[in-house]
Amino acid sequence: MMPTFDITRLANILRDAAVAEVLPRFRRLDPATVRQKSEAIDLVTEADEAAERWIKAAVTAAWPEALFVGEESVAADPSLLDRLDEADFAIVVDPVDGTANFAAGLPLYATMASVVSKGETIAGIIYDPMGDDWVLAEKGGGAWQRRPDGSTWKLQVATSPGLGQMVGHVSITFLPAESKPKVLANLAKVRVAANYRVAGHDYRTFATGHSHFIAFNKLMPWDHLGGTLISEEAGGYVARFDGSPYLPRHRGGGLIVATDKDSWNLLRREVFTV
Repeated sequence: MMPTFDITRLANILRDAAVAEVLPRFRRLDPATVRQKSEAIDLVTEADEAAERWIKAAVTAAWPEALFVGEESVAADPSLLDRLDEADFAIVVDPVDGTANFAAGLPLYATMASVVSKGETIAGIIYDPMGDDWVLAEKGGGAWQRRPDGSTWKLQVATSPGLGQMVGHVSITFLPAESKPKVLANLAKVRVAANYRVAGHDYRTFATGHSHFIAFNKLMPWDHLGGTLISEEAGGYVARFDGSPYLPRHRGGGLIVATDKDSWNLLRREVFTV
């Protein structure tokens, strides 16, 4: 049986961790504490590790029955991903999304969490430490932007302007080498194709109506579960490249997020012909 879950409590935990462990280190990192993981653009810092420890302790106190799956925890114990697929109740956390930006002193990063129950994402939160607000959603309840004073407003994705005027956020980093030239050439068909190097802000920009699509290839749960739910609850359409629904167990297969199904099909046919 799933315990009573309070999304505001989890949102406040993310904020508290960012205030205590992330913001004080922004542009003040000791270079010796920045380490490379799988490659030069895949970094971890003491801010990531300290914030995750803070969040894990608070989550364990609030929901002791929850499986805690953090990005840095999985780096230490990859079996957590297999346990996520079977969990009755799990909280998935990215303590600093956009670590490369954070380490470079760029003010575009996020602290994120999602809640998974029996293989389904039921809540998602993206906290922006620099702007001090959240975008969040619970399944079936719409997507909302919220400030610490409690003020909220409902989110709605943009109306598609047609392929030639679309603005999108595209990560081609993990596309197969043979697909990259074709996708890059096809992106000339849209108005703007950008990459913030931080999934949280890609999803935030989309859900608040300021872009028209997002595309990724690598699908780690802490990067995408919350953002895709927020995008869907704001009215968007989400599917993997083969058209199948995106679920917490998926680690690959690509992902396109669009304002509606017709736009998704258009982007898949005209741009993302991988």
